[in-house]
Amino acid sequence: MKQYFIFFAKLSLILVYLVIVAGAVVRMTGSGMGCPDWPKCFGYYIPPTDAEILQWQPNREFKSGQVIIKEEALFVAQKDFTSSESYAKENWTPYTKHDYAIFNVWHTWIEYINRLVGALAGLATLFMALFSFSLWGTRPRLILFSWIVVFAMGFQAWLGATVVYSVLEPLKITLHMLMALAIVGLLLVILRNNWNVNFPQVSRWTKVFVLFGMTLTLAQIVMGTQVRQFVDHQIDLVGENAKNLWLQQPAINFYVHRSFSILVLLVNGWIWWDFRKKGYPMKFANGVMACIGLEILTGIAMYYVDFPFGSQPAHLVLASLLFGFQFALLLTIFQQQKALKTS
Repeated sequence: MKQYFIFFAKLSLILVYLVIVAGAVVRMTGSGMGCPDWPKCFGYYIPPTDAEILQWQPNREFKSGQVIIKEEALFVAQKDFTSSESYAKENWTPYTKHDYAIFNVWHTWIEYINRLVGALAGLATLFMALFSFSLWGTRPRLILFSWIVVFAMGFQAWLGATVVYSVLEPLKITLHMLMALAIVGLLLVILRNNWNVNFPQVSRWTKVFVLFGMTLTLAQIVMGTQVRQFVDHQIDLVGENAKNLWLQQPAINFYVHRSFSILVLLVNGWIWWDFRKKGYPMKFANGVMACIGLEILTGIAMYYVDFPFGSQPAHLVLASLLFGFQFALLLTIFQQQKALKTS
């Protein structure tokens, strides 16, 4: 049973990162409101592929909860019924969560796939938690962490709903992203004992620098969401095709975000050099530096090459991978030191 627990823990981590990838694609394509309701999509478990399905039609069967777009507003069927030759208001109720009523088939299906991957990730964490009971006599704390992950996934789903209901309020998007990273951290805690990485005694300053480096990454991610908010605003002003204008006159937070990356590089570069000099395991440190290098390249591409295709989601996904490597490194160092002190 234990091997199934480990399998689903690893699968959960992979799927959570796929959710982050899907969310980044949603953000890149502006598909966040592709499904204006939650958890269904226009009232369907499988969303429509044609705008005609969302129009009222005479002599058509409608199911309770189905959504139509009428007079640039959303209306929800109150019950199962077959429409007559004329529209009957009493069969419909206005959708009151927000006033966004646009159907774009590509946006709808991109957002739907994002939700589908999220549901699969939630299912994987549930199986992980169920199989965690096999550790009752040996690692009871992992049972607790596993169920915390399940509830965290439920909370994350609720956050996703609030993002939709707020019509993509920036603060809620940032919280949604940070919650995803928290779930990644919890899964790494669960998987820690399955890594073949062992450190000797490390100095207090090394621990401080590793923790500081991870804190800088989290700050960069938060600032990056603010820059992304500015870019979204520019897209609304100048259009999706005028990529050369998106960062023509950036706000001050862009310059802070860009300059801050130098500090991130220097701190983590020192950690990498220190590890290499002292002969420490380089597995996670190399991952950190690879992510930072690629992160800087995608940032340069977005600014100087006018947002080439895929650069935006790659930038976000690399930031989340960077956090994962840093957190794994931090876990390994602190847990190894604890083991050395008790041995």
